[in-house]
Amino acid sequence: QVQLVESGGGLVQPGGSLRLSCAVSGSIFRIYAWGWYRQAPGKQRELVAGITGGGSTNYADSVKGRFTISRDNAKNTVYLQMNSLNTEDTAVYYCNRDRSSSRAVALAAWGQGTQVTVSS
Repeated sequence: QVQLVESGGGLVQPGGSLRLSCAVSGSIFRIYAWGWYRQAPGKQRELVAGITGGGSTNYADSVKGRFTISRDNAKNTVYLQMNSLNTEDTAVYYCNRDRSSSRAVALAAWGQGTQVTVSS
């Protein structure tokens, strides 16, 4: 069973930065694309950043230029560097497989996520 453990969230002021980590176990990590998702109160979950097995990245327009996704295959870990945070970034952030480029992959069970709160 795949386990996803997100960490790194917290309370920051507008303009601040956070770095999120997602530790993956129980999966052949390297061959999959991975992504960061977020869910704000009262809204649906959305994909904000993805990275393929070859290192190609994509971002939602709302975070482009501010967020950077990366991966360390040796550590089975996905990262999300978040800069210039604003209140609209407040959400619970989750990692999971990114199915954007392949229908053959299955999402893992969602982890607990990590809360990011941007407030002055």
